[in-house]
Amino acid sequence: MSFVKFSMFIQILGLVFCDGLLHCQALVHCTFVVKEVPYTRLCNTKNILTVNGTFPGPTLYVYRGDTIFVDVYNKGNHNITIHWHGVKQPRNPWSDGPDYITQCPIQPGGKFTQKIIFSSEEGTLWWHAHSDWSRATVHGAIIVYPKKGFQYPFPKPQAEVPIIFGECWKKDIVEVFNEFLVKGGDPNISDAYTINGQPGDLYPCSKSETFKLEVDHGKTYLLRLINAAVMDTLFFSIAKHKLTVVATDASYTKPLTVNYLTISPGQTFDVLLEANQEQDHYYMAANIYNSRSGGVFDNTTTTAIVQYSGNYTPSSSPNFPILPRYNDTNSSVNFTGSLRSLASKDHPIHVPLNITKNMFFTVSINMLPCINNSCQGPNGNRLSASVNNISFEFPTSTSILSDYFNHVNKGRVYGENFPDEPPLRFDFTAENLSVALQMTSRRTEVKMLEFNSTVELVLQGTNLVAGNDHPIHIHGYNFYVVGLGLGNFDKPKDSLRYNLVDPPLHSTITVPKNGWAAIRFTANNPGVWFMHCHIERHLSWGMDMAFIVKNGKLPEDQMLPPPEDMPPC
Repeated sequence: MSFVKFSMFIQILGLVFCDGLLHCQALVHCTFVVKEVPYTRLCNTKNILTVNGTFPGPTLYVYRGDTIFVDVYNKGNHNITIHWHGVKQPRNPWSDGPDYITQCPIQPGGKFTQKIIFSSEEGTLWWHAHSDWSRATVHGAIIVYPKKGFQYPFPKPQAEVPIIFGECWKKDIVEVFNEFLVKGGDPNISDAYTINGQPGDLYPCSKSETFKLEVDHGKTYLLRLINAAVMDTLFFSIAKHKLTVVATDASYTKPLTVNYLTISPGQTFDVLLEANQEQDHYYMAANIYNSRSGGVFDNTTTTAIVQYSGNYTPSSSPNFPILPRYNDTNSSVNFTGSLRSLASKDHPIHVPLNITKNMFFTVSINMLPCINNSCQGPNGNRLSASVNNISFEFPTSTSILSDYFNHVNKGRVYGENFPDEPPLRFDFTAENLSVALQMTSRRTEVKMLEFNSTVELVLQGTNLVAGNDHPIHIHGYNFYVVGLGLGNFDKPKDSLRYNLVDPPLHSTITVPKNGWAAIRFTANNPGVWFMHCHIERHLSWGMDMAFIVKNGKLPEDQMLPPPEDMPPC
């Protein structure tokens, strides 16, 4: 196992744009420095928060099984945390990052050295802020190579290119977040989506900085796609080119060749692009997939350019790809449901078959009462969200992990009564559900899991208030998606169609609008692990919960002790 040391400086006063990415190779000591520079967003010049002056932030390159250290310095005026999305962190929840779940945030002027333990991950992951909505610009790619001496399970590409999707606002994201909290309704929608920090040449202020990928005819390129958008799932395509998916969430898949793909907030895909078209320039483009009925949304399209090398006269404007309609749920679900694990001799999978713990969680948009009915939700209520009709309330005085490990405030910071199923069974996807069903309550409850228990969890979307897709992310674990469907989950019927042979392995899976996803995993990573929707407004509304996986009996099956420099509250 190799150990790598990085330093990351986080400044909260403003966010920064810089042209290149700072790359840190394994076995190299790198320093992440934050500074303020202007970023022209849609002709508005503002300061934005980043790491090391780059937007997106620095890319980390590691090998499978590496352990790295990241010194996180907060040089700004607001709290910050950093999460390593999709890294399982075996036995080490202390460096996982979500504020008040596994740590208190790093206060202005503070520092926290995070130990990042890679294990079986191989492919594309990412890191991002996990406090408020600062991940809008505080994010970057993680590329996990095979162990030295091992190869990809596909031909070596000519080059590898991170493609990071984001969202940007003319307003500062802190203003957007604070207004959202006060009003109790939907937040202001973004003004544009971005590819590698730029909206694209359809926006005059971005024209000269639009990301361009130069390719040689006949060569194959590995695109490492990351959806860092704060709110929205996106459709993505490249004009006149097919894409071959070979991995998702740092786990290899059987090659899947498609004209478009759907990528939800938090998800990553590794795709092969074969440069096999006429020499010309072609748009790669992404726009919203939005299943929610009513309401406004960002209907803009972000672009970058694939430019063939050589001497030729390109067409007057790049070819534009055909993308599904913004509300095409079938296209989204069909893509996600077509993924399969590689499940080869060199990349085996281990789907739990003998389930010892069954759970059924509803994920819903809800409402809470508002003083004088003055909020912007339906009937003057405050919009909320829940898992099993519990809207998660974050602690404020300490983290759940610290409380659990030290047994200091047991029973005061959190309860251990998160239910295995919702309090009421009803037609979850029916139209015009009663107002009584739409109300929820705020609590801090966790679900205790025995070490090495084999878990099946069915995530059921509901039509309360407004049906929507929900990209659910579980920290500390990858899980097999053994089933996916629309409508209400029917266990006797739907379980017969489970894929237990080669289901895809994810750390983030989208529960389709008024649909369900069945996942399985073995609870063999002790610690406190957050589960939440990766759409930030849903997370802020309370579509979250936490698992506490107990220690096993053997020393190697128990949590590591906390580091000495854990941030104070």
